Amino acid sequence: MRLDKFLCDTTDLTRSLAKKALHRGEVTVDGAVIKNPATQVGEAHDVRWLDETLTLSGNRYLMLYKPLGVECTTRPDQYPTVLELIDLPNVGRLHPVGRLDVDTTGIVLLTDDGKWSHRVTSPRKACPKVYQVTLASALNAEEAERARRRFAEGIQLDGEERPTQPAEFDWLSPTQARVTLTEGRYHQVRRMVAALGNRVAALHRESIGPLVLDPDLEPGECRHLRPDEIAIFAE
Repeated sequence: MRLDKFLCDTTDLTRSLAKKALHRGEVTVDGAVIKNPATQVGEAHDVRWLDETLTLSGNRYLMLYKPLGVECTTRPDQYPTVLELIDLPNVGRLHPVGRLDVDTTGIVLLTDDGKWSHRVTSPRKACPKVYQVTLASALNAEEAERARRRFAEGIQLDGEERPTQPAEFDWLSPTQARVTLTEGRYHQVRRMVAALGNRVAALHRESIGPLVLDPDLEPGECRHLRPDEIAIFAE
């Protein structure tokens, strides 16, 4: 690949910053200073920037336990982003696979493999996502059954052209429910609960497809996915 692209793929440099580093003579290939960004390099070459050896890594796949007060974005707004929780080289090349609201906790997947990410989020895959919901107002058995039916039928949300896809509402206790969705509309769980005349007090995503949040992870921690976990969304 081109040397400037190699630098971008192995460092946090943008294409323009990589070209400036080359122009300043900071990059060597097999011991020789190279300034031409179009120079072709590969894994067999010893490429260094400021005398630090650069190595291409394969695609990365992570599971993160997102805590409260963190945004699922690569560009910070009012809150820190999930990328700030990850201590890895070239973390800026990762992106969240789907999103969680800033006030929602739970499992988030991150990768630098765009095709894999698309397979997880594609509406055609109808990948189920399971949420633990804490309700602001307690439900009795009759109200819970009505909520179950409404979720199963689909709910017409304000501002939407079509009702939600059938979803599962499992009543666990007067103020606790487990909700399973196969789509990911904006603030969907909160809006569906609001359509029932209730409010979500707390929301936690337990799983994405067969991937369940690792119980060994603490809020803010992450781990690499195992090969068998990556393979779930490989096709």
